[in-house]
Amino acid sequence: MNIIAQTEDNRLITTQDEEVQHIALDQIKANPYQPRKTFDDTKLDDLAGSIRQHGILQPIVLRQTIKGYHIVVGERRFRASQRVGLTTIPAIVKTMTDEDMMELAIIENLQREDLNAIEEAESYRKLMDDLQLTQQEVATRLSKSRPYIANMLRLLNLPTEIMRMIRDEQLSGAHGRTLLAVKDKRTMNKMAQQAYEESWSVRYLEDCINSAKNSKTSKQASTSKKKPKFIQQQERQLRDQYGSKVNISTVNKKGHITFEFTSEEEFKQLIQQLNAQYRK
Repeated sequence: MNIIAQTEDNRLITTQDEEVQHIALDQIKANPYQPRKTFDDTKLDDLAGSIRQHGILQPIVLRQTIKGYHIVVGERRFRASQRVGLTTIPAIVKTMTDEDMMELAIIENLQREDLNAIEEAESYRKLMDDLQLTQQEVATRLSKSRPYIANMLRLLNLPTEIMRMIRDEQLSGAHGRTLLAVKDKRTMNKMAQQAYEESWSVRYLEDCINSAKNSKTSKQASTSKKKPKFIQQQERQLRDQYGSKVNISTVNKKGHITFEFTSEEEFKQLIQQLNAQYRK
């Protein structure tokens, strides 16, 4: 006999030759691997009202432990049943490993209707970290493309404040990915706040970022033209020698030579070159 268990977002799990049991609510605990920590009270009240009127139409799925049961699928129905005052709940008890529990909890979380882009990205990261999966393996398991997974994970590189804005639906995930093109975090936060306050579309935000970049490039070009030719020549020579962008500036008869690096590896390589030159 096949029994169909339903997830919180209408995904169906088929179990074979397993009977529905009525399990006491006080023996059931939440899935310890459940990434979802908060539940909408209004939606839980609505579900409780439905259960009060029609009962529980689909059993939840549990895993038996030494001290009772852990929820595999159906935590919202479990919580709503507590609100109604039920003492038992129909359930299917399945045998599964910790890894199975972990993966199913994360996948179920990914299928929530109210999932925001940051929560989605965090779920992909949790799958990768907890189950030691690559981006390609996550993409295959979830029937998504690897570039899609990679683009979602990039959102986790945003400043905390911008991630909060996406969680609160003040900005979309697409706004967040667009803002990643801004390298300066203060500028990024400022543009994010402005985009929220003025209801910028993603396209308009992109245009503003490109405009700011073009303006900066023009300013740098203008500054470069004002430098004496021999300084520009020295910058080119140092750049060729050390493989790094170099800026030489003079203010009030004081000069600065600045080397640019974009990673720790480039920094270490530059220091080694400078030390080797100093010892000559």
